[in-house]
Parts: sequence; C-alpha cells; structure tokens
Amino acid sequence: MSTGATDASTPEISLKATPREWLGLLVIAMPCLLYSMDLTVLNLAVPALSADLKPSATQLLWIVDIYGFMVAGWLITMGSLGDRIGRRLLLMAGATAFGAASILAAFSTTAEMLIFARALLGVAGATIAPSTLSLIRNMFRDEQQRTFAISIWGTSYAAGGLIGPILGGVLLQFFPWGSVFLLAVPVMVLVLVSAPLLLPEYRDPNAGRADITSAALSLAAVLSAIYGLKQIAEYGPSLTAILFILVGLGLGLSFVQRQRRLADPFIDLSLFRSPALSTALAINLLGCLIMFGTFLYIAQYLQLVLGLTPLAAALWSIPSAATVTAGSMLAPLVVNRYRPAHVIAGGMGLLGLGMAMLTQLDHGGLPLLVAGTVVLCAGLGPTFVLTTDIIVSSAPPERAGAASAISETGAEFGGVVGIAVLGSIGVAVYRSLMGATLPSGLSADAAEAARGSLGGAAAVARSLDGAAAAGLLDAARAAFTQAMAIATGLCALLALAGAIAALMLLRNARRAAAH
Repeated sequence: MSTGATDASTPEISLKATPREWLGLLVIAMPCLLYSMDLTVLNLAVPALSADLKPSATQLLWIVDIYGFMVAGWLITMGSLGDRIGRRLLLMAGATAFGAASILAAFSTTAEMLIFARALLGVAGATIAPSTLSLIRNMFRDEQQRTFAISIWGTSYAAGGLIGPILGGVLLQFFPWGSVFLLAVPVMVLVLVSAPLLLPEYRDPNAGRADITSAALSLAAVLSAIYGLKQIAEYGPSLTAILFILVGLGLGLSFVQRQRRLADPFIDLSLFRSPALSTALAINLLGCLIMFGTFLYIAQYLQLVLGLTPLAAALWSIPSAATVTAGSMLAPLVVNRYRPAHVIAGGMGLLGLGMAMLTQLDHGGLPLLVAGTVVLCAGLGPTFVLTTDIIVSSAPPERAGAASAISETGAEFGGVVGIAVLGSIGVAVYRSLMGATLPSGLSADAAEAARGSLGGAAAVARSLDGAAAAGLLDAARAAFTQAMAIATGLCALLALAGAIAALMLLRNARRAAAH
C-alpha cells in the first residue's frame, strides 16, 4: 500500500480513531467491569452480612435484587438524559454517585440502610451502560474499529462476571463483608480523573426539553413489569404478579402513545422503523432470555445434582466464561470475513447446538455439561457483540444514548423473562414428576417441600435415614434433570428461530448501520 494519501482516501483516514480514543476506551471499560462485578460479588457476602445485619428473609431478598431492579428501571431515563446533557457528564455523575453509594453500602449498619445504598447503586449503575456505549458510537466512527471497541466493551462485562466471585472470595477471606463494595471507590476516582482528559463530550444539539412525565411513565412501566416477572420467577404465577405485569404493560402503552404526540419525544420511536435495529434487538433479548434462564438450571445442576461445592462449581464455570470472552474478542475478526447476518445466525446456531447437548445430561453428566456450555458460549459472545453493534450503529449519533438504553433494557427484560418463564416451566415439570415418585412415610409439609424444588428435596433428605434419603435424592435429581432437558430443548428451538430470523432480516445490516 502506498504511504501517500490521495484526496479520495482522506475522509476514510479521518474516520480512524487516534491513541486518545483507545485510551479512552480503557476508561470506559473500567466502570463496565465494576458494574458487572456488583451483580455477582454480593452473593458471596450474604452469609457474613446476614450474621452482622440480621435481615429478615424479605429484606435479604431486596438486598440482593434491588440493584439489578433499579438498573433496569432507570436505563431508558439515563440514556435519554445522556443525549441531552452529555454522555461524558452523565458518566462522571454516575461514577461519583456509584463511589459514594459504595461507601454507604460498605459501612451500612442496618438492613434498611444497605437496601437504600443498593438502590442508589442501581440508579448510578444505570448511567454506565448507555453513557459508555453511546460514547463508543461517537468516538469510533470507523465501522471495523467500532465493532472491535464494542467487543472490548462487552468483554469487560464478561470479565467482571468472572473476576467478581474470585476477587470477592479473596477479600472476604481477610476483610469484613463491606470490603466487596469498596472495590468500586478507587476505580471510580480514576474514571473521574481520566475522563475529562481522554473522553470527548457528546450531546444531541437539537434535543428538546426533557419530559418528566415520560420519564416517570418509563420508570414505572419497567419497574412494575420486572417486579411481576421476578415474583413469578421466585414464587410461581400469582394474581399479584400478573397484575403488576399488566400494569407495567398498560403504562408502557401510555408511554408509547405519549411519545407519538410529543414534539420532542423522550424516546424517538422512529428508531424502531429500522428493520436491522428491531431484529438485532429481538435477537439480543432472545439470547439473554435463553442464557439467564438456562444458567439458573446449570448452577443448581452442578451443586444439587452433581454434589459439587460452590467453589468447585465456580471453577467448572470458568471454561464457559473464558469462551464468552474469547468469542467477544474474536467477533470483529470474524465479521471482517463474513456478513454480520451469517455470523449472528452461526452464533445462534451454536447456542442451539449447546442447548441440544444439555438435553442429554442424564447420559453425559459433567463432561457433557462443560462441553455444552462451552459450545453455547462460543455462540453467545459474537452474537451479543454484533447485535449490540447493529443496534447502536443503526441509530443516528445524536440518538446513541437512547439506542444504547433500549439495547440494555431489552437485555434486562430478556434475562428476567427467561428466569421467570423457563423457571416456571421447570417447576411445573419437576412437580409433576415428583408427585408420582415421592417415597412413602413423608409428612405433608416434607412432601410439599420435596415436591416444590430440588433444594427442598435435598433439605428433606437430610432429615431421613440413609436408604430413604438416597431414594428421595435420586428421584428429585432425575426429575430436575428431566425438567432441565425440556427447558433446554425449548431454548434450542428458540435459538434456531433466532438464527433463521438473522439470516432473513439482517441481510443488509451493515448497510443499514452505515446510514
């Protein structure tokens, strides 16, 4: 290639990112890694904080859940806010609030105080995904470089999920439970110092006034729907859960109708007219539905069916986590040779193949589980990177914050729906199978507990003698494995549908993104 540049090539060269943008990408990756760590690290600290703060069962549930709950509810509001006030300013404000809330959580003296701190962490965390992803949209104008930057962005989330439990375990070995929250403070200080130096500011110059009513409607709609879905996931279908979901859907419809009437809508609904954006969003949501719903089964299978310790289960999960990371990093290289539609379809195909492998666990056990999760994670990494890239790139730069928020909200909904729906299917199958195989002699309460869940059956078995305990555990493990096979079989079909949709509807995704 000639070292001289012609006039025709000058615009292309000007699109290339400079070292400042690549250093800025490292700044962007740090809070993303921490956001992901905060979703997982608390689980390890639950025994210690329970002994210290003595929360009730309901309070403990809120301590664990309220972070993700608030993140999901505030994403759309924060994405639209970033478009209006500036993405860098939003990131810095979120980093400040996240650091302060982390200190408050670390030194909480009551369960109520910790719940409040975790709620603040969730609101602050909701600024991270839309502000960082929309900054990438503006910083990396070259298509190939932007795909690579988004793969780094996605990898930081995967790395946080992998590092969180390990680092948290080390801290809890030597320090009080509050130390898991203090991890965020030095990182957020570093973000505040480096962001003004390395990250440019972007905002929509034509954004109108923020509509407070729209913000309230979006917040209430998302929180209500997700709360109902979480209730189904944890306690099964109920009138209260269904009512919350219906209220959320009604508020969501009111939000959409209001956006159509406003001169300056909170969310530009014309974004959804892009077939590439809508299809990529649906596939991204479907992938999260399958992933979160299935990983719920995998964690229980490792510990309650195979009898592994939590540490051993975590170690056996490392190959799949490493595969997601590698797949995310390789996505830009693969998409340089093949069309995005083909890569995404191939990724969903691998996801479906991995799910099909998991339907045969009664024959393959741990080796097949590890192999199946590695195969499905090989498909997840590039699928999530490329669908996110299409969603963000299909929106104009000034709407990147809203598009990023839509992408992340869809992923959150997919995860919650997956846990609720696949979990409910598994419970129904498990209860049906256990109803015919319970050993005689159990009290009514013990029988109901054993019929309710594999964990309940394991608890009941500990109170029985050797032969009766072994019989109950064998029946429960067989029923759970069969329930898991049905759920993963359904996921395999959903993944196949996603692969077909990618081939049919994303054929022009790269051209759509370019415009």
